[in-house]
Amino acid sequence: MNALFHTLGCKVNQYETQAMRRLMEDEGWNTAEYTQESQVSDQELVIVINSCTVTGESDRKLGQLLRRLRRNHPHAILVLTGCMPQAFPEIADRFTQADIVLGNAARHALPSRINRFLTLRQRIVDISEHNEQFESLSIDEFQGRTRAFIKIEDGCDRFCSYCIIPYARGRVRSKQPDELKSELEKLAANEYSEIVLVGINLTAYGKEWGGSLCEAAEIASSIPGIHRVRLGSLEPDLMTPETINRLAALDKLCPQFHLSLQSGCDATLKRMNRHYTPEEYKEVCRDLREKFPDCGITTDVMVGFPGEDEDEFVQSLNFVESIGFSRVHIFAYSPRPGTPAAKAQNQVSGAEKAKRSRRMSAVCNKSRDKYLDGWIGRCTEVLLEARMDDNAIEGYTPQYFPVRITDHDGKLTPGLTVTAEITGHQNGICMGEISSKFN
Repeated sequence: MNALFHTLGCKVNQYETQAMRRLMEDEGWNTAEYTQESQVSDQELVIVINSCTVTGESDRKLGQLLRRLRRNHPHAILVLTGCMPQAFPEIADRFTQADIVLGNAARHALPSRINRFLTLRQRIVDISEHNEQFESLSIDEFQGRTRAFIKIEDGCDRFCSYCIIPYARGRVRSKQPDELKSELEKLAANEYSEIVLVGINLTAYGKEWGGSLCEAAEIASSIPGIHRVRLGSLEPDLMTPETINRLAALDKLCPQFHLSLQSGCDATLKRMNRHYTPEEYKEVCRDLREKFPDCGITTDVMVGFPGEDEDEFVQSLNFVESIGFSRVHIFAYSPRPGTPAAKAQNQVSGAEKAKRSRRMSAVCNKSRDKYLDGWIGRCTEVLLEARMDDNAIEGYTPQYFPVRITDHDGKLTPGLTVTAEITGHQNGICMGEISSKFN
Protein backbone atom coordinates (compact mmCIF):
# COMPACT_ATOMS: atom_id res chain seq x y z
CA MET A 1 0.00 0.00 0.00
CA ASN A 2 0.94 3.65 -0.38
CA ALA A 3 1.23 6.38 2.25
CA LEU A 4 1.46 10.03 1.24
CA PHE A 5 2.53 12.71 3.73
CA HIS A 6 1.66 16.40 3.85
CA THR A 7 3.55 18.58 6.34
CA LEU A 8 2.38 21.91 7.72
CA GLY A 9 4.56 24.15 9.86
CA CYS A 10 8.12 24.12 11.09
CA LYS A 11 11.33 22.20 10.47
CA VAL A 12 10.62 20.06 13.54
CA ASN A 13 7.41 18.92 11.85
CA GLN A 14 9.38 18.15 8.71
CA TYR A 15 11.75 15.92 10.69
CA GLU A 16 8.85 14.15 12.38
CA THR A 17 7.20 13.52 9.04
CA GLN A 18 10.43 11.98 7.77
CA ALA A 19 10.60 9.78 10.88
CA MET A 20 7.00 8.62 10.37
CA ARG A 21 7.78 7.81 6.76
CA ARG A 22 10.68 5.66 7.97
CA LEU A 23 8.35 3.82 10.37
CA MET A 24 5.92 3.11 7.55
CA GLU A 25 8.66 2.00 5.17
CA ASP A 26 9.95 -0.42 7.81
CA GLU A 27 6.47 -2.00 7.69
CA GLY A 28 6.67 -2.41 3.92
CA TRP A 29 4.74 0.68 2.82
CA ASN A 30 5.65 2.88 -0.14
CA THR A 31 5.84 6.52 0.97
CA ALA A 32 6.06 9.89 -0.75
CA GLU A 33 5.11 13.54 -0.28
CA TYR A 34 1.51 14.35 -1.09
CA THR A 35 0.85 16.66 -4.02
CA GLN A 36 -2.37 17.42 -5.84
CA GLU A 37 -0.83 15.59 -8.79
CA SER A 38 -0.29 12.36 -6.81
CA GLN A 39 -1.67 9.53 -8.93
CA VAL A 40 -2.47 6.65 -6.55
CA SER A 41 -5.65 4.63 -6.24
CA ASP A 42 -7.79 5.58 -3.23
CA GLN A 43 -8.33 1.88 -2.55
CA GLU A 44 -4.71 1.47 -1.47
CA LEU A 45 -3.95 4.91 -0.10
CA VAL A 46 -3.25 6.51 3.29
CA ILE A 47 -2.76 10.29 3.50
CA VAL A 48 -1.09 11.59 6.67
CA ILE A 49 -1.40 15.31 7.55
CA ASN A 50 1.18 16.50 10.09
CA SER A 51 -0.47 19.66 11.40
CA CYS A 52 0.60 23.03 12.78
CA THR A 53 -1.46 25.13 15.18
CA VAL A 54 0.59 28.31 15.62
CA THR A 55 -2.36 30.54 14.69
CA GLY A 56 -6.11 30.29 14.42
CA GLU A 57 -5.61 30.74 10.68
CA SER A 58 -3.57 27.51 10.69
CA ASP A 59 -6.61 25.63 12.02
CA ARG A 60 -8.91 27.18 9.43
CA LYS A 61 -6.60 26.14 6.59
CA LEU A 62 -6.28 22.67 8.10
CA GLY A 63 -10.06 22.28 8.02
CA GLN A 64 -10.13 23.33 4.37
CA LEU A 65 -7.36 20.87 3.54
CA LEU A 66 -9.13 17.94 5.22
CA ARG A 67 -12.40 18.69 3.44
CA ARG A 68 -10.62 18.94 0.09
CA LEU A 69 -8.72 15.69 0.65
CA ARG A 70 -11.89 13.84 1.61
CA ARG A 71 -13.69 15.22 -1.43
CA ASN A 72 -10.85 14.34 -3.83
CA HIS A 73 -9.97 10.99 -2.21
CA PRO A 74 -13.26 9.60 -0.84
CA HIS A 75 -11.92 6.09 -0.23
CA ALA A 76 -8.48 6.94 1.15
CA ILE A 77 -7.64 6.62 4.85
CA LEU A 78 -7.00 10.12 6.25
CA VAL A 79 -4.74 10.52 9.29
CA LEU A 80 -4.50 13.77 11.25
CA THR A 81 -1.55 14.14 13.60
CA GLY A 82 0.73 16.85 14.98
CA CYS A 83 0.29 19.92 17.12
CA MET A 84 -3.31 20.78 16.35
CA PRO A 85 -4.98 17.63 17.77
CA GLN A 86 -2.54 17.61 20.70
CA ALA A 87 -3.29 21.20 21.74
CA PHE A 88 -7.03 21.11 21.03
CA PRO A 89 -8.32 17.51 21.15
CA GLU A 90 -11.90 18.70 21.57
CA ILE A 91 -11.67 20.65 18.28
CA ALA A 92 -9.69 17.99 16.43
CA ASP A 93 -12.38 15.43 17.20
CA ARG A 94 -14.78 17.56 15.17
CA PHE A 95 -12.61 17.08 12.07
CA THR A 96 -14.63 14.01 11.17
CA GLN A 97 -13.02 13.75 7.74
CA ALA A 98 -10.01 12.16 9.49
CA ASP A 99 -10.32 8.42 10.05
CA ILE A 100 -7.42 8.41 12.52
CA VAL A 101 -6.45 11.28 14.85
CA LEU A 102 -3.12 11.00 16.68
CA GLY A 103 -1.55 13.40 19.16
CA ASN A 104 2.13 14.26 19.35
CA ALA A 105 2.72 11.45 21.83
CA ALA A 106 1.48 8.77 19.41
CA ARG A 107 3.55 9.29 16.27
CA HIS A 108 5.48 6.06 16.83
CA ALA A 109 2.16 4.16 16.83
CA LEU A 110 1.18 5.30 13.32
CA PRO A 111 1.68 1.90 11.57
CA SER A 112 -0.17 -0.06 14.27
CA ARG A 113 -3.09 2.39 14.34
CA ILE A 114 -3.45 2.17 10.55
CA ASN A 115 -3.40 -1.63 10.71
CA ARG A 116 -6.04 -1.52 13.43
CA PHE A 117 -8.25 0.72 11.32
CA LEU A 118 -7.84 -1.59 8.31
CA THR A 119 -9.02 -4.49 10.47
CA LEU A 120 -11.89 -2.86 12.40
CA ARG A 121 -12.87 0.03 10.09
CA GLN A 122 -13.70 2.13 13.15
CA ARG A 123 -12.52 5.70 13.69
CA ILE A 124 -9.49 5.96 16.00
CA VAL A 125 -8.66 8.95 18.23
CA ASP A 126 -5.43 8.55 20.21
CA ILE A 127 -4.42 11.72 22.06
CA SER A 128 -2.62 11.33 25.39
CA GLU A 129 -0.57 13.51 27.72
CA HIS A 130 2.98 14.38 26.77
CA ASN A 131 5.63 11.88 27.74
CA GLU A 132 8.32 13.27 30.03
CA GLN A 133 10.94 11.44 27.95
CA PHE A 134 12.17 12.54 24.55
CA GLU A 135 10.37 10.63 21.81
CA SER A 136 12.69 8.05 20.30
CA LEU A 137 12.40 8.80 16.58
CA SER A 138 15.24 8.38 14.12
CA ILE A 139 15.98 8.91 10.44
CA ASP A 140 18.77 7.84 8.11
CA GLU A 141 17.75 9.95 5.11
CA PHE A 142 15.76 13.07 4.25
CA GLN A 143 14.02 12.45 0.94
CA GLY A 144 14.24 15.23 -1.60
CA ARG A 145 16.83 17.29 0.31
CA THR A 146 20.57 17.76 0.24
CA ARG A 147 20.63 18.81 3.91
CA ALA A 148 19.03 16.90 6.76
CA PHE A 149 17.15 18.31 9.75
CA ILE A 150 17.62 16.49 13.06
CA LYS A 151 15.23 17.16 15.91
CA ILE A 152 17.28 17.16 19.11
CA GLU A 153 14.86 18.94 21.47
CA ASP A 154 11.11 19.06 22.01
CA GLY A 155 8.84 21.19 24.18
CA CYS A 156 8.99 24.69 25.59
CA ASP A 157 8.49 26.16 29.05
CA ARG A 158 8.70 29.88 28.20
CA PHE A 159 4.96 30.57 27.68
CA CYS A 160 5.10 33.63 25.44
CA SER A 161 1.72 35.33 25.69
CA TYR A 162 0.86 34.77 22.01
CA CYS A 163 1.99 31.14 21.74
CA ILE A 164 0.11 27.84 22.17
CA ILE A 165 3.16 25.64 21.55
CA PRO A 166 3.90 24.74 25.22
CA TYR A 167 0.45 23.12 25.29
CA ALA A 168 0.97 21.39 21.95
CA ARG A 169 4.50 20.21 22.73
CA GLY A 170 4.85 19.96 26.50
CA ARG A 171 7.95 20.82 28.52
CA VAL A 172 11.59 20.71 27.46
CA ARG A 173 13.12 17.29 26.78
CA SER A 174 16.18 16.37 24.72
CA LYS A 175 17.65 13.60 22.57
CA GLN A 176 20.37 11.71 24.41
CA PRO A 177 23.90 12.33 23.07
CA ASP A 178 24.52 8.67 22.18
CA GLU A 179 21.28 8.52 20.15
CA LEU A 180 22.20 11.77 18.42
CA LYS A 181 25.63 10.46 17.47
CA SER A 182 24.18 7.23 16.07
CA GLU A 183 21.63 9.11 13.96
CA LEU A 184 24.28 11.50 12.65
CA GLU A 185 26.53 8.62 11.64
CA LYS A 186 23.70 7.08 9.59
CA LEU A 187 23.05 10.35 7.79
CA ALA A 188 26.76 10.84 7.11
CA ALA A 189 26.93 7.32 5.67
CA ASN A 190 24.14 8.34 3.29
CA GLU A 191 26.23 11.37 2.20
CA TYR A 192 24.32 14.19 3.87
CA SER A 193 27.06 16.76 4.18
CA GLU A 194 25.00 19.45 5.98
CA ILE A 195 23.07 18.83 9.18
CA VAL A 196 20.62 21.30 10.71
CA LEU A 197 19.95 20.84 14.43
CA VAL A 198 16.36 21.84 15.21
CA GLY A 199 14.04 21.94 18.19
CA ILE A 200 11.00 23.72 19.58
CA ASN A 201 13.25 25.59 22.02
CA LEU A 202 16.58 24.51 20.58
CA THR A 203 18.71 26.60 22.91
CA ALA A 204 17.32 24.66 25.91
CA TYR A 205 18.88 21.41 24.64
CA GLY A 206 20.31 19.32 27.50
CA LYS A 207 18.56 21.32 30.21
CA GLU A 208 17.47 18.10 31.94
CA TRP A 209 21.02 16.92 32.66
CA GLY A 210 22.85 20.25 32.81
CA GLY A 211 24.03 20.00 29.21
CA SER A 212 23.89 22.62 26.48
CA LEU A 213 23.35 23.13 22.77
CA CYS A 214 27.13 23.30 22.42
CA GLU A 215 27.31 19.61 23.32
CA ALA A 216 25.03 18.67 20.41
CA ALA A 217 26.91 20.93 18.00
CA GLU A 218 30.22 19.39 19.08
CA ILE A 219 28.91 15.87 18.51
CA ALA A 220 27.67 16.80 15.03
CA SER A 221 30.98 18.48 14.19
CA SER A 222 32.91 15.37 15.22
CA ILE A 223 31.24 13.06 12.66
CA PRO A 224 33.40 12.29 9.58
CA GLY A 225 31.52 13.05 6.38
CA ILE A 226 29.50 15.90 7.85
CA HIS A 227 30.99 19.14 6.55
CA ARG A 228 28.46 21.69 7.76
CA VAL A 229 26.54 21.99 11.03
CA ARG A 230 23.77 24.57 11.14
CA LEU A 231 21.60 25.64 14.07
CA GLY A 232 17.87 26.28 13.94
CA SER A 233 16.02 29.10 15.70
CA LEU A 234 17.71 30.40 18.86
CA GLU A 235 16.46 32.24 21.95
CA PRO A 236 18.69 35.30 22.42
CA ASP A 237 18.73 35.32 26.23
CA LEU A 238 20.21 31.79 26.22
CA MET A 239 23.03 32.73 23.84
CA THR A 240 25.52 33.64 26.55
CA PRO A 241 29.10 34.77 25.86
CA GLU A 242 30.27 31.36 27.13
CA THR A 243 27.99 29.58 24.65
CA ILE A 244 29.13 31.77 21.76
CA ASN A 245 32.82 31.24 22.62
CA ARG A 246 32.34 27.48 22.72
CA LEU A 247 30.49 27.44 19.40
CA ALA A 248 33.18 29.60 17.81
CA ALA A 249 35.69 26.78 18.32
CA LEU A 250 33.80 24.55 15.86
CA ASP A 251 35.17 24.84 12.32
CA LYS A 252 32.15 23.07 10.80
CA LEU A 253 29.56 25.37 12.39
CA CYS A 254 27.83 27.55 9.79
CA PRO A 255 28.18 31.26 10.64
CA GLN A 256 24.44 31.91 10.41
CA PHE A 257 22.26 32.45 13.46
CA HIS A 258 18.48 32.73 13.45
CA LEU A 259 18.05 34.82 16.57
CA SER A 260 14.37 35.17 17.39
CA LEU A 261 13.44 38.85 17.99
CA GLN A 262 9.64 39.31 17.57
CA SER A 263 9.83 43.03 18.44
CA GLY A 264 12.45 45.71 18.89
CA CYS A 265 10.34 47.59 21.44
CA ASP A 266 10.93 46.84 25.13
CA ALA A 267 7.30 47.48 26.16
CA THR A 268 6.00 45.15 23.45
CA LEU A 269 8.48 42.45 24.43
CA LYS A 270 7.27 42.62 28.03
CA ARG A 271 3.64 42.11 26.96
CA MET A 272 4.79 39.19 24.81
CA ASN A 273 6.49 37.68 27.88
CA ARG A 274 9.79 37.52 26.04
CA HIS A 275 12.85 37.21 28.26
CA TYR A 276 15.24 39.90 27.00
CA THR A 277 15.41 43.60 26.23
CA PRO A 278 16.36 45.14 22.87
CA GLU A 279 19.71 46.19 24.32
CA GLU A 280 20.43 42.63 25.52
CA TYR A 281 19.51 41.35 22.07
CA LYS A 282 21.88 43.84 20.45
CA GLU A 283 24.68 42.70 22.75
CA VAL A 284 24.23 39.10 21.60
CA CYS A 285 24.48 40.27 17.97
CA ARG A 286 27.71 42.14 18.79
CA ASP A 287 29.16 39.03 20.44
CA LEU A 288 28.24 36.86 17.46
CA ARG A 289 29.77 39.26 14.94
CA GLU A 290 32.94 39.52 16.99
CA LYS A 291 33.42 35.73 17.00
CA PHE A 292 31.94 35.06 13.53
CA PRO A 293 32.94 37.89 11.16
CA ASP A 294 30.59 38.23 8.15
CA CYS A 295 28.04 35.94 9.83
CA GLY A 296 24.45 36.09 8.70
CA ILE A 297 22.00 37.04 11.44
CA THR A 298 18.39 36.26 10.55
CA THR A 299 15.25 36.70 12.59
CA ASP A 300 11.45 36.78 12.92
CA VAL A 301 9.62 40.06 13.50
CA MET A 302 5.96 40.38 14.45
CA VAL A 303 3.94 43.50 13.68
CA GLY A 304 0.57 44.49 15.11
CA PHE A 305 0.83 42.75 18.48
CA PRO A 306 -2.04 43.86 20.78
CA GLY A 307 -1.28 47.29 22.23
CA GLU A 308 1.43 48.11 19.66
CA ASP A 309 0.72 51.73 18.77
CA GLU A 310 2.59 53.83 16.21
CA ASP A 311 5.28 54.82 18.69
CA GLU A 312 6.01 51.20 19.68
CA PHE A 313 6.06 50.13 16.06
CA VAL A 314 8.53 52.86 15.14
CA GLN A 315 10.77 51.80 18.03
CA SER A 316 10.71 48.25 16.67
CA LEU A 317 11.28 49.45 13.11
CA ASN A 318 14.28 51.57 14.11
CA PHE A 319 15.76 48.76 16.17
CA VAL A 320 15.47 46.26 13.32
CA GLU A 321 17.17 48.75 11.01
CA SER A 322 20.00 49.25 13.52
CA ILE A 323 20.85 45.53 13.67
CA GLY A 324 21.34 45.02 9.93
CA PHE A 325 19.83 41.56 9.52
CA SER A 326 20.72 39.47 6.49
CA ARG A 327 17.17 38.11 6.28
CA VAL A 328 13.93 38.76 8.21
CA HIS A 329 10.68 36.82 8.29
CA ILE A 330 7.96 39.41 8.89
CA PHE A 331 4.50 38.32 9.97
CA ALA A 332 1.41 40.07 11.26
CA TYR A 333 0.13 39.03 14.67
CA SER A 334 -2.71 36.52 14.36
CA PRO A 335 -4.77 35.72 17.48
CA ARG A 336 -4.28 32.17 18.73
CA PRO A 337 -7.34 31.18 20.81
CA GLY A 338 -6.25 29.79 24.16
CA THR A 339 -3.46 32.33 24.69
CA PRO A 340 -3.50 35.50 26.85
CA ALA A 341 -2.75 37.76 23.88
CA ALA A 342 -5.88 36.64 22.05
CA LYS A 343 -7.98 38.15 24.86
CA ALA A 344 -5.92 41.33 25.22
CA GLN A 345 -7.38 44.75 24.62
CA ASN A 346 -6.23 47.17 21.91
CA GLN A 347 -6.09 44.64 19.09
CA VAL A 348 -4.61 46.16 15.92
CA SER A 349 -6.71 46.21 12.76
CA GLY A 350 -5.86 44.03 9.80
CA ALA A 351 -5.39 47.07 7.57
CA GLU A 352 -2.90 48.60 10.00
CA LYS A 353 -1.00 45.31 10.32
CA ALA A 354 -0.73 45.10 6.53
CA LYS A 355 0.58 48.67 6.38
CA ARG A 356 3.17 48.01 9.08
CA SER A 357 4.25 44.80 7.37
CA ARG A 358 5.02 46.77 4.21
CA ARG A 359 6.98 49.40 6.14
CA MET A 360 8.97 46.76 8.01
CA SER A 361 9.61 44.84 4.78
CA ALA A 362 11.08 47.92 3.09
CA VAL A 363 13.57 48.42 5.92
CA CYS A 364 14.51 44.74 6.05
CA ASN A 365 15.03 44.53 2.30
CA LYS A 366 17.50 47.41 2.51
CA SER A 367 19.40 45.66 5.31
CA ARG A 368 19.47 42.43 3.31
CA ASP A 369 20.72 44.18 0.19
CA LYS A 370 23.44 45.98 2.14
CA TYR A 371 24.62 42.67 3.58
CA LEU A 372 24.67 41.03 0.15
CA ASP A 373 26.48 44.04 -1.36
CA GLY A 374 29.39 43.18 0.90
CA TRP A 375 29.76 39.80 -0.81
CA ILE A 376 30.00 41.05 -4.40
CA GLY A 377 33.41 40.20 -5.85
CA ARG A 378 34.14 37.67 -3.10
CA CYS A 379 34.28 33.88 -3.31
CA THR A 380 32.30 31.65 -0.99
CA GLU A 381 31.32 28.00 -0.64
CA VAL A 382 27.92 26.97 -2.03
CA LEU A 383 26.13 23.68 -1.37
CA LEU A 384 24.00 23.12 -4.47
CA GLU A 385 20.42 22.16 -3.67
CA ALA A 386 18.00 22.53 -6.57
CA ARG A 387 18.06 22.88 -10.34
CA MET A 388 16.07 25.91 -11.44
CA ASP A 389 16.13 25.19 -15.18
CA ASP A 390 18.49 23.71 -17.78
CA ASN A 391 21.01 26.52 -17.34
CA ALA A 392 20.85 27.36 -13.65
CA ILE A 393 21.22 25.63 -10.30
CA GLU A 394 20.77 27.17 -6.84
CA GLY A 395 22.34 26.53 -3.47
CA TYR A 396 23.16 28.12 -0.13
CA THR A 397 26.31 29.50 1.44
CA PRO A 398 27.33 28.78 5.05
CA GLN A 399 25.85 32.23 5.87
CA TYR A 400 22.54 30.99 4.40
CA PHE A 401 22.03 33.28 1.47
CA PRO A 402 20.98 31.73 -1.85
CA VAL A 403 23.28 31.73 -4.87
CA ARG A 404 22.12 30.99 -8.41
CA ILE A 405 24.85 29.68 -10.69
CA THR A 406 24.81 29.32 -14.47
CA ASP A 407 25.57 25.70 -15.33
CA HIS A 408 27.43 26.14 -18.60
CA ASP A 409 28.27 22.47 -19.19
CA GLY A 410 25.24 20.88 -17.49
CA LYS A 411 27.35 18.90 -15.04
CA LEU A 412 26.40 20.54 -11.76
CA THR A 413 24.13 18.45 -9.53
CA PRO A 414 22.36 18.92 -6.17
CA GLY A 415 24.59 17.82 -3.30
CA LEU A 416 27.77 19.12 -4.94
CA THR A 417 29.76 21.74 -3.03
CA VAL A 418 31.44 24.43 -5.12
CA THR A 419 33.27 27.69 -4.68
CA ALA A 420 31.57 30.58 -6.44
CA GLU A 421 32.38 34.24 -6.95
CA ILE A 422 29.39 36.47 -6.16
CA THR A 423 28.75 38.78 -9.11
CA GLY A 424 25.56 40.51 -7.99
CA HIS A 425 22.13 39.98 -6.43
CA GLN A 426 18.49 40.64 -7.10
CA ASN A 427 15.47 40.24 -4.80
CA GLY A 428 17.62 38.51 -2.18
CA ILE A 429 19.17 35.96 -4.56
CA CYS A 430 22.84 36.22 -5.45
CA MET A 431 24.33 35.38 -8.82
CA GLY A 432 27.60 33.47 -8.89
CA GLU A 433 30.23 32.05 -11.19
CA ILE A 434 32.02 28.78 -10.46
CA SER A 435 35.55 29.11 -9.14
CA SER A 436 36.20 25.49 -8.14
CA LYS A 437 34.49 22.26 -7.00
CA PHE A 438 35.03 20.59 -3.64
CA ASN A 439 33.32 17.23 -4.22
